[in-house]
Amino acid sequence: MLLIWLRMAAMLLTVLGLGASLAHLYELPAKLSIDGALWLTLLQQLYPPLFGPLAGTAEGASVAAALLLCLLLRRRPAALRWTAAAALCLVAAHAVFWLLVAPVNTALLPLTPPTLPPDWEALRMQWELSHAARAALQLAGLLLLWWSVLRETLAQS
Repeated sequence: MLLIWLRMAAMLLTVLGLGASLAHLYELPAKLSIDGALWLTLLQQLYPPLFGPLAGTAEGASVAAALLLCLLLRRRPAALRWTAAAALCLVAAHAVFWLLVAPVNTALLPLTPPTLPPDWEALRMQWELSHAARAALQLAGLLLLWWSVLRETLAQS
């Protein structure tokens, strides 16, 4: 029973984190067409105060749940293989945030539209495309979690 609940929790937490990444992905075309001043204003005012903390908490918890699932499935190689691949995707999405998104957030937080650096477009591309990559990784992680359950269910029937 614990395994069933943990699998459901891992998928739900992944969906909650994926929602934020997909929101960024859906906004990508529009945000690439706006000027730097508006982009910075949106970045600083649209997402705080809850967007990041809520999505980040769900994302971190989804990583923990997927890793715990790997531990619980260690004697079930078919399910473990797919769950481990899912965990790897979720860990990679988290790493992309800390390695590529967070540094841009830190650089842009104290700025105002008049103080945007000349390379602001490179920062925007890094921020936006990193979120797109995170959406792809989280979606892959969710599908792999789902596939792990489906494969095991089909094998038992």
